[in-house]
Amino acid sequence: MAFIDISPRVSARLAVWPGDTAPSREVILDLRDGARVTLSTLHATVHLGAHADAPSHYGADAPSIESRDLSLYIGPCQVVRAPVPPRTRVSLADLRTDVHAERVLIATGSFPDPERFTEEFAALDPALVDALHARGVRLVGIDTPSVDLFDDRALLAHHRFLAHDMAILEGLVLRDVPEGDYELIAPPLALQGFDASPVRALLRPLTAAREPS
Repeated sequence: MAFIDISPRVSARLAVWPGDTAPSREVILDLRDGARVTLSTLHATVHLGAHADAPSHYGADAPSIESRDLSLYIGPCQVVRAPVPPRTRVSLADLRTDVHAERVLIATGSFPDPERFTEEFAALDPALVDALHARGVRLVGIDTPSVDLFDDRALLAHHRFLAHDMAILEGLVLRDVPEGDYELIAPPLALQGFDASPVRALLRPLTAAREPS
């Protein structure tokens, strides 16, 4: 079956967290100007679009992204929908289906346009992270810029991920992805010492999936 791309397109229009570095491209050489090759430089935050947070992003002396086990980001996963009001945290009761996979991607629908930043997005209840860990979940992804609310300076959910050594994917595009079982392929780059990495997150359906309602 064809892959489903759940990564936003990276361009200068892509929204980033306020104060972070938006993507820009500098063309060093250009075939159209007579150069032998086209060569360009990308300048951007590593928390760009679909990305994997490293524990070092929210934990002192925690591992950086190149040291993460790649098996966290590749393998069977489950897409579940949790339509909740803006600026609220998703609880276990909000998930529309039972969780049975080691990797869970949660579609809140609260960050609909990757090119327009809004502070109104939903996030994860720290108790949900604990509950998913108890069920054997190793990675959680979400369709928002953060697993915590915009104004949560304590990063309550992030620190539950740190406590359980679970992986985080943020900034996914799940709007049109039916609930169901998939293979996830979203390995981070081996950026030594970095606190995150952009990913090209892909899904491959494993079984019949339910259309979002």
